[in-house]
Amino acid sequence: MRDFFKQVFATVFGLFLFLGLSGAGLIVLMIGLASLGQQDEEVVVSGDKTLLVYDLSTLVTDRPLPPDFLTFAFDDLSTLSLRSLGQALDTAATDDDIVGLYLVGNNLPPGVGGYASLQAIRDALAAFQEQSGKPVLAYGSGWSEPEYYLASLADSVWINPLGDLTWDGFRAEVQFYGGAFAKYGVGMQIVRVGKYKSAVEPFLDRKFSAPSREQNLALITDLWQNFVETVATGRDLKPEQLQAVANQQGMLLPQEAEAQGLVDGLKYANEVETELRSLTGTTDLEEDIPMVTLADYALDLEAGNRGTSPMDSPNRIALVYAEGEVVTGSADQGFIASDDYTELLRDLRRDEAVKAVVLRINSPGGSATAAGLIGREVELLKAVKPVIVSMGDVAASGGYWIAAPADQIFAEPTTITGSIGVFGLLPNVQQVANNNGVTWDAVTTNPYANIDTLSRPKTPQELALLQRFVDDVYDRFITLVADGRSLPPAEVENLAQGRVWSGTAALRLKLVDQLGGLDMALEAAATAAKVGDDWTVDEYPPQPSLEKAVLDQLFSDMGGVGVQSPGDSGQGLRHLNPGSPSPWTILDHLPPFGTIGNLGGSAVLSPWLGAKGLAGSISAGSRPLSPPVAGLVQDLGDDWSLLLQLDDPRHAYSRLPYRLDVR
Repeated sequence: MRDFFKQVFATVFGLFLFLGLSGAGLIVLMIGLASLGQQDEEVVVSGDKTLLVYDLSTLVTDRPLPPDFLTFAFDDLSTLSLRSLGQALDTAATDDDIVGLYLVGNNLPPGVGGYASLQAIRDALAAFQEQSGKPVLAYGSGWSEPEYYLASLADSVWINPLGDLTWDGFRAEVQFYGGAFAKYGVGMQIVRVGKYKSAVEPFLDRKFSAPSREQNLALITDLWQNFVETVATGRDLKPEQLQAVANQQGMLLPQEAEAQGLVDGLKYANEVETELRSLTGTTDLEEDIPMVTLADYALDLEAGNRGTSPMDSPNRIALVYAEGEVVTGSADQGFIASDDYTELLRDLRRDEAVKAVVLRINSPGGSATAAGLIGREVELLKAVKPVIVSMGDVAASGGYWIAAPADQIFAEPTTITGSIGVFGLLPNVQQVANNNGVTWDAVTTNPYANIDTLSRPKTPQELALLQRFVDDVYDRFITLVADGRSLPPAEVENLAQGRVWSGTAALRLKLVDQLGGLDMALEAAATAAKVGDDWTVDEYPPQPSLEKAVLDQLFSDMGGVGVQSPGDSGQGLRHLNPGSPSPWTILDHLPPFGTIGNLGGSAVLSPWLGAKGLAGSISAGSRPLSPPVAGLVQDLGDDWSLLLQLDDPRHAYSRLPYRLDVR
């Protein structure tokens, strides 16, 4: 049916273009077709022996993605939320039409956000395997570590004879800009609390500090140990064997992987097809193997065409997704905006039908002020009804601030959490501007009237004043955690200091209560609310209708109003004194300066060029920057733009390091 709508839309779209139909009429047509396509339709499963297929590259997200007409019309459905994936596997386990589960890998990382999501998916696959007793088969042209982690539980794991299996361990890597800033005369000062609070280091240094190296090594060691032990159990191997493979080989040829017991056989695609035909009883080679993708099966389940429909109970469990950076003000999906979430939590507190709230947090943090405002609402909500937190891939810094007041906190062993610390990042462009003939002068009525300027470094007195604010925020953070976790403040102080922990370590340190996923958190909420089995889950924030999503997308692409961005207050790092010239406007009009390497090109390496992005300021004369260098420059612009979006009025931030790559 999806293909039918693709063809219909493409044909009608062409006709309307040919006839010169107005834009308004086309929009109405698009919405009508999209709405028609949203009607319930059953995904036909051929015969009574159908194979459920899970492509490991399928994008899996915490919450369902908002509706997107163009994706619906032209792309295959290849996205799943973690909840819908689990529900689909749970239903398929008892579905007599489903005879087995087939995992397909292509030597690419699966479409999931991090290791906690991988663990949640693997747990759901294992539950299907145990509950159904149906065979689970896995085949890949090659196996990357994340894919193999999921495939390792299969009854049979096969690899193409021309493939490879990667098993080389984890790394944590951060991109540092300190050397570039020093080279081009960009000044950077900091105020912070916590010796492990390394979020500032990429803008100051050239490598990890000793505390940062210590905590990152401890973190990836915990994650890797969990990875190794889980795979060893699935393959009936000893962890020591897998450690030896990573230490001595890293990448294995197919025959080596088979000899080590990591795979069960080497097969070409046609040989795997023979196995699948045998499982489904499809003997006619001209007949397609009856299959249904996990994504389509989940869609069918949500449409009410499969399994039992969820009960409509007056007892509601509110599942609130808190994903993305913590920012002040209001923002679109993808940010945890203080205005939006304080209002939402306040409404849930007053709604008598809502018996408990589960906060699903997946955030590296952000604005400390915004986190504090949301954390306060969590405290008030907890005083009225149970609040349970389920941590995703990361719930650290400002993300942990929001979680700390809850009644119970669940985390996966591989969740990244903690990072209880605060920092302020204070840039100035004095040297880079002076080198190009730009200077500033100012008159003020009071000593601190010019504290927000970017035209010079902060004075010792100004740094001391800003440090007071950061210290105050940190003290509030410590007190909140101590009260929420029923721990002595001195103990919290010892385990805080901005240090990042794995879920396993956080459990030991009493920062979380239990290891487990979202389903366990929902069950705990129902138990705490004393509603037995009579409850229904409502998801928040509510998804926009398809019609609204289409209109918002169209008007945002046209540059229209109605699309709100975070940080509209103009405070924090983006604040400039009234009437002061904008440093980034001035620098944008300077001649290019400074060379990168020996490329013969030049670039303005200033991240204060606003929304247009740093890459837009690159001028390389007759020779463009090489792709790697251009990528580094773009990363710098992206990182700084992100910090600008957090927009804390106190210049206080609680966030993980920027561009931390753990894999």
